[in-house]
Amino acid sequence: MSSCEGCNDSSCSINQQGNPKDQQFQMRQALDKRMCEVKSKIIVMSGKGGVGKSTTAVNLALSLVKQGKKVGLLDIDIHGPSIPKMLGLEGQRPDADDAGIHPLEAFGLKVMSIGFLLASTSEATIMRGPMKHGAIQQLLADVAWGELDYLLLDCPPGTGDEPLSAVQLLGAGSAAVVVTTPQDVALTDVEKSLSFCRELKLPVVGLVENMSGFICPHCNERSDIFKSGGAEKLAKKTQIALLAQIPFEPLVVIGGDDGKPHVIEHPESANSQALQKVAIAVSEFSVEK
Repeated sequence: MSSCEGCNDSSCSINQQGNPKDQQFQMRQALDKRMCEVKSKIIVMSGKGGVGKSTTAVNLALSLVKQGKKVGLLDIDIHGPSIPKMLGLEGQRPDADDAGIHPLEAFGLKVMSIGFLLASTSEATIMRGPMKHGAIQQLLADVAWGELDYLLLDCPPGTGDEPLSAVQLLGAGSAAVVVTTPQDVALTDVEKSLSFCRELKLPVVGLVENMSGFICPHCNERSDIFKSGGAEKLAKKTQIALLAQIPFEPLVVIGGDDGKPHVIEHPESANSQALQKVAIAVSEFSVEK
Protein backbone atom coordinates (compact mmCIF):
# COMPACT_ATOMS: atom_id res chain seq x y z
CA MET A 1 0.00 0.00 0.00
CA SER A 2 1.34 3.44 -0.92
CA SER A 3 1.93 5.77 2.03
CA CYS A 4 -0.06 8.40 0.08
CA GLU A 5 -3.23 6.29 -0.01
CA GLY A 6 -5.89 7.58 2.35
CA CYS A 7 -4.03 10.85 2.96
CA ASN A 8 -6.36 13.88 3.12
CA ASP A 9 -3.70 16.59 3.55
CA SER A 10 -5.03 19.39 1.33
CA SER A 11 -1.67 21.20 1.43
CA CYS A 12 0.07 18.26 -0.30
CA SER A 13 0.33 18.76 -4.06
CA ILE A 14 -0.64 15.11 -4.65
CA ASN A 15 -4.16 15.99 -3.45
CA GLN A 16 -4.36 19.08 -5.65
CA GLN A 17 -5.36 19.51 -9.27
CA GLY A 18 -2.85 21.35 -11.42
CA ASN A 19 -2.15 22.11 -15.03
CA PRO A 20 -0.47 19.01 -16.51
CA LYS A 21 1.70 21.35 -18.59
CA ASP A 22 2.97 23.16 -15.48
CA GLN A 23 6.44 21.62 -15.03
CA GLN A 24 6.97 23.13 -11.58
CA PHE A 25 3.70 21.69 -10.30
CA GLN A 26 4.50 18.28 -11.76
CA MET A 27 7.96 18.39 -10.14
CA ARG A 28 6.37 19.32 -6.81
CA GLN A 29 3.99 16.38 -7.07
CA ALA A 30 6.89 14.04 -7.85
CA LEU A 31 8.81 15.42 -4.87
CA ASP A 32 5.87 15.09 -2.47
CA LYS A 33 5.27 11.51 -3.63
CA ARG A 34 8.90 10.59 -2.88
CA MET A 35 8.91 12.34 0.49
CA CYS A 36 5.66 10.60 1.51
CA GLU A 37 7.76 7.45 1.81
CA VAL A 38 10.26 9.07 4.20
CA LYS A 39 9.25 9.18 7.86
CA SER A 40 11.79 11.80 9.03
CA LYS A 41 14.16 14.18 7.27
CA ILE A 42 17.25 15.36 9.17
CA ILE A 43 19.25 18.33 7.88
CA VAL A 44 22.86 18.23 9.10
CA MET A 45 24.12 21.80 9.00
CA SER A 46 26.52 24.33 10.45
CA GLY A 47 27.10 28.03 10.07
CA LYS A 48 30.85 27.36 10.02
CA GLY A 49 32.97 25.43 7.55
CA GLY A 50 35.60 22.94 8.64
CA VAL A 51 33.73 21.64 11.67
CA GLY A 52 33.46 18.06 10.38
CA LYS A 53 29.86 18.30 9.30
CA SER A 54 30.11 15.77 6.45
CA THR A 55 32.02 13.34 8.67
CA THR A 56 29.27 13.71 11.26
CA ALA A 57 26.54 13.21 8.64
CA VAL A 58 28.14 10.02 7.27
CA ASN A 59 28.80 8.45 10.65
CA LEU A 60 25.44 9.52 12.10
CA ALA A 61 23.64 7.98 9.11
CA LEU A 62 25.56 4.73 9.56
CA SER A 63 24.89 4.76 13.32
CA LEU A 64 21.17 4.87 12.50
CA VAL A 65 21.66 1.98 10.04
CA LYS A 66 23.28 0.00 12.86
CA GLN A 67 20.08 0.56 14.87
CA GLY A 68 18.22 -1.31 12.14
CA LYS A 69 16.77 1.81 10.49
CA LYS A 70 16.28 2.29 6.75
CA VAL A 71 18.41 5.34 5.99
CA GLY A 72 19.30 7.51 3.00
CA LEU A 73 22.00 10.19 2.79
CA LEU A 74 21.78 13.04 0.28
CA ASP A 75 24.83 15.25 -0.26
CA ILE A 76 23.57 18.71 -1.22
CA ASP A 77 26.98 20.38 -1.05
CA ILE A 78 26.80 21.37 -4.71
CA HIS A 79 30.27 22.94 -4.92
CA GLY A 80 32.22 20.57 -2.70
CA PRO A 81 30.62 17.10 -2.56
CA SER A 82 32.73 14.89 -0.31
CA ILE A 83 30.31 12.09 0.55
CA PRO A 84 31.30 9.83 -2.42
CA LYS A 85 34.93 9.69 -1.29
CA MET A 86 34.09 9.26 2.39
CA LEU A 87 31.95 6.20 1.60
CA GLY A 88 34.32 4.62 -0.92
CA LEU A 89 31.97 5.38 -3.85
CA GLU A 90 34.13 7.87 -5.74
CA GLY A 91 33.93 7.44 -9.53
CA GLN A 92 30.76 5.34 -9.45
CA ARG A 93 27.60 6.25 -11.37
CA PRO A 94 23.98 5.59 -10.37
CA ASP A 95 21.66 3.56 -12.60
CA ALA A 96 18.37 5.01 -13.85
CA ASP A 97 15.17 3.62 -15.31
CA ASP A 98 11.47 4.50 -15.44
CA ALA A 99 11.32 4.41 -11.63
CA GLY A 100 13.97 7.14 -11.38
CA ILE A 101 17.63 7.39 -10.43
CA HIS A 102 18.65 4.56 -8.14
CA PRO A 103 20.85 5.66 -5.23
CA LEU A 104 24.13 3.87 -4.68
CA GLU A 105 24.55 1.83 -1.51
CA ALA A 106 27.37 1.54 1.00
CA PHE A 107 27.29 -0.31 4.34
CA GLY A 108 23.49 -0.64 4.09
CA LEU A 109 23.06 3.10 3.48
CA LYS A 110 21.40 4.58 0.37
CA VAL A 111 23.50 7.45 -0.98
CA MET A 112 23.10 10.19 -3.59
CA SER A 113 25.38 13.12 -4.43
CA ILE A 114 25.91 15.48 -7.32
CA GLY A 115 29.47 14.17 -7.14
CA PHE A 116 28.24 10.96 -8.80
CA LEU A 117 27.11 12.98 -11.83
CA LEU A 118 30.30 14.96 -12.48
CA ALA A 119 32.74 13.97 -15.20
CA SER A 120 35.67 14.11 -12.78
CA THR A 121 36.37 14.85 -9.12
CA SER A 122 38.26 18.02 -10.10
CA GLU A 123 35.39 19.44 -12.17
CA ALA A 124 33.94 22.65 -10.74
CA THR A 125 30.17 22.97 -10.33
CA ILE A 126 29.28 26.53 -11.34
CA MET A 127 25.71 27.42 -10.35
CA ARG A 128 23.75 30.41 -9.11
CA GLY A 129 21.02 30.17 -6.48
CA PRO A 130 18.00 29.26 -8.66
CA MET A 131 19.99 26.54 -10.44
CA LYS A 132 21.09 25.07 -7.10
CA HIS A 133 17.49 25.03 -5.89
CA GLY A 134 16.49 23.15 -9.04
CA ALA A 135 19.35 20.68 -8.67
CA ILE A 136 18.41 19.87 -5.07
CA GLN A 137 14.75 19.51 -6.05
CA GLN A 138 15.72 17.04 -8.76
CA LEU A 139 17.97 15.04 -6.42
CA LEU A 140 15.03 14.70 -4.04
CA ALA A 141 12.29 14.10 -6.61
CA ASP A 142 14.07 11.99 -9.23
CA VAL A 143 15.89 9.60 -6.90
CA ALA A 144 14.05 6.37 -6.12
CA TRP A 145 14.67 6.44 -2.37
CA GLY A 146 11.91 3.97 -1.52
CA GLU A 147 10.61 3.71 2.03
CA LEU A 148 13.00 5.22 4.56
CA ASP A 149 12.94 5.81 8.28
CA TYR A 150 15.41 8.69 7.85
CA LEU A 151 16.75 10.79 5.01
CA LEU A 152 19.78 12.82 6.11
CA LEU A 153 20.89 15.84 4.09
CA ASP A 154 24.50 16.97 4.32
CA CYS A 155 24.53 20.74 3.73
CA PRO A 156 27.42 23.06 2.88
CA PRO A 157 28.34 25.58 5.61
CA GLY A 158 26.31 28.72 6.12
CA THR A 159 22.65 29.70 5.92
CA GLY A 160 22.41 30.33 2.20
CA ASP A 161 20.84 28.73 -0.85
CA GLU A 162 21.33 25.03 -0.09
CA PRO A 163 19.97 24.80 3.48
CA LEU A 164 17.18 27.25 2.60
CA SER A 165 16.17 25.12 -0.40
CA ALA A 166 16.33 21.98 1.73
CA VAL A 167 13.92 23.39 4.33
CA GLN A 168 11.54 24.73 1.69
CA LEU A 169 11.49 21.51 -0.34
CA LEU A 170 11.33 18.98 2.49
CA GLY A 171 8.49 20.64 4.38
CA ALA A 172 6.89 18.89 7.37
CA GLY A 173 8.66 16.01 9.07
CA SER A 174 12.02 17.80 9.02
CA ALA A 175 14.47 18.73 11.77
CA ALA A 176 18.08 19.86 12.06
CA VAL A 177 21.23 18.60 13.74
CA VAL A 178 23.67 21.50 14.08
CA VAL A 179 27.41 20.80 14.22
CA THR A 180 30.03 23.01 15.85
CA THR A 181 33.51 22.92 17.32
CA PRO A 182 34.36 24.36 20.77
CA GLN A 183 36.14 27.60 19.86
CA ASP A 184 34.39 30.98 19.94
CA VAL A 185 35.02 31.76 16.24
CA ALA A 186 32.97 28.69 15.28
CA LEU A 187 30.26 29.17 17.90
CA THR A 188 29.50 32.71 16.71
CA ASP A 189 28.68 31.44 13.23
CA VAL A 190 26.89 28.34 14.49
CA GLU A 191 24.56 30.50 16.58
CA LYS A 192 23.42 32.00 13.27
CA SER A 193 22.40 28.50 12.16
CA LEU A 194 20.17 28.22 15.23
CA SER A 195 18.68 31.62 14.38
CA PHE A 196 18.09 30.35 10.82
CA CYS A 197 16.18 27.36 12.22
CA ARG A 198 14.06 29.60 14.46
CA GLU A 199 13.20 31.95 11.58
CA LEU A 200 12.13 29.04 9.36
CA LYS A 201 10.39 27.19 12.21
CA LEU A 202 12.67 24.18 11.68
CA PRO A 203 12.87 22.04 14.83
CA VAL A 204 16.40 21.40 16.13
CA VAL A 205 17.22 17.96 17.52
CA GLY A 206 20.30 19.44 19.15
CA LEU A 207 23.91 20.56 18.94
CA VAL A 208 26.88 18.29 18.29
CA GLU A 209 30.27 19.51 19.49
CA ASN A 210 32.80 17.94 17.13
CA MET A 211 36.59 17.87 17.67
CA SER A 212 35.87 18.11 21.38
CA GLY A 213 39.34 17.32 22.64
CA PHE A 214 42.11 15.32 20.98
CA ILE A 215 42.75 11.78 22.17
CA CYS A 216 46.40 10.79 21.68
CA PRO A 217 46.60 7.41 19.92
CA HIS A 218 49.77 6.54 21.86
CA CYS A 219 48.99 7.42 25.46
CA ASN A 220 45.19 8.01 25.29
CA GLU A 221 45.66 11.36 27.03
CA ARG A 222 43.10 14.05 26.10
CA SER A 223 44.10 17.57 25.04
CA ASP A 224 41.64 20.41 24.39
CA ILE A 225 43.23 21.74 21.21
CA PHE A 226 40.13 23.81 20.32
CA LYS A 227 39.29 24.89 23.90
CA SER A 228 36.40 23.22 25.69
CA GLY A 229 32.89 23.88 26.96
CA GLY A 230 31.87 26.25 24.17
CA ALA A 231 28.95 24.22 22.83
CA GLU A 232 27.70 23.59 26.36
CA LYS A 233 27.49 27.34 26.95
CA LEU A 234 25.74 27.87 23.61
CA ALA A 235 23.28 25.08 24.40
CA LYS A 236 22.37 26.75 27.71
CA LYS A 237 22.13 30.19 26.09
CA THR A 238 19.81 29.00 23.30
CA GLN A 239 18.02 26.25 25.27
CA ILE A 240 19.01 23.69 22.65
CA ALA A 241 20.07 20.19 23.71
CA LEU A 242 23.76 19.30 23.54
CA LEU A 243 23.61 15.80 22.05
CA ALA A 244 27.26 14.79 22.35
CA GLN A 245 30.83 16.02 22.55
CA ILE A 246 32.73 14.03 19.94
CA PRO A 247 36.50 13.78 20.46
CA PHE A 248 38.96 14.16 17.60
CA GLU A 249 40.77 10.96 16.67
CA PRO A 250 43.32 10.65 13.81
CA LEU A 251 41.69 7.41 12.65
CA VAL A 252 38.55 9.39 11.75
CA VAL A 253 40.55 11.36 9.16
CA ILE A 254 42.18 8.22 7.78
CA GLY A 255 38.82 6.48 7.50
CA GLY A 256 37.28 9.44 5.68
CA ASP A 257 40.10 9.52 3.12
CA ASP A 258 40.01 5.74 2.60
CA GLY A 259 36.23 5.42 2.33
CA LYS A 260 36.06 3.41 5.56
CA PRO A 261 33.75 5.25 7.99
CA HIS A 262 34.90 5.33 11.59
CA VAL A 263 31.74 3.89 13.16
CA ILE A 264 32.13 0.84 10.89
CA GLU A 265 35.87 0.33 11.32
CA HIS A 266 36.16 1.29 15.01
CA PRO A 267 32.74 0.93 16.64
CA GLU A 268 34.14 0.77 20.18
CA SER A 269 36.09 4.05 20.00
CA ALA A 270 35.10 7.09 22.06
CA ASN A 271 34.25 8.91 18.83
CA SER A 272 31.89 6.17 17.64
CA GLN A 273 30.25 5.85 21.04
CA ALA A 274 29.52 9.59 21.05
CA LEU A 275 27.95 9.32 17.59
CA GLN A 276 25.77 6.47 18.81
CA LYS A 277 24.45 8.88 21.47
CA VAL A 278 23.53 11.34 18.71
CA ALA A 279 21.79 8.57 16.75
CA ILE A 280 19.76 7.60 19.82
CA ALA A 281 18.75 11.25 20.35
CA VAL A 282 17.67 11.52 16.70
CA SER A 283 15.63 8.31 16.89
CA GLU A 284 13.91 9.49 20.09
CA PHE A 285 13.16 12.96 18.71
CA SER A 286 9.57 13.45 17.57
CA VAL A 287 9.46 15.19 14.18
CA GLU A 288 6.03 16.69 13.57
CA LYS A 289 4.36 15.84 10.26
